[in-house]
Amino acid sequence: MGPVTIAGDNCFKKSRSHDRRFRVMPKFSQIAPTFPVVDVGATIRWYETELGFTSHPFPKKPPYVFAIVCRDTVEIMFQRIDDYQKPDLYRLRSGGVWDAYIRMEGVKDFYEAIKARVEIKLPLRKQPYGDWEFEVKDPNGYILVFSELLD
Repeated sequence: MGPVTIAGDNCFKKSRSHDRRFRVMPKFSQIAPTFPVVDVGATIRWYETELGFTSHPFPKKPPYVFAIVCRDTVEIMFQRIDDYQKPDLYRLRSGGVWDAYIRMEGVKDFYEAIKARVEIKLPLRKQPYGDWEFEVKDPNGYILVFSELLD
């Protein structure tokens, strides 16, 4: 496996066309984190009102057992698990433990728009590798990192 690149459709420089295990090379297109939560309804309301996501719950009327929230090309899924309590892993690593890393455009404007309404775990800052990032803690304890590589 080659080194990770910051942008582009392939994360690795090694060409997939050289993998002889596949006759026709499958192409992955997206990944969606799936978070267990106790209250799917309250969770999707928070993502809608605070972060501007659109929700698609199942079933159509509460009580919901599953939902997908989406904004642009980002999707996050929620599965109801009664009495679930997310373990707090953030303190176990000096840089924190993230649950979703969201690459975006307009990170500075987005930060300014939401910083007074949500729990900011770490404020907007430029990382040594060039990305501007900030961390948000959702009501279930999941850490979302919003990031943009700016020149």
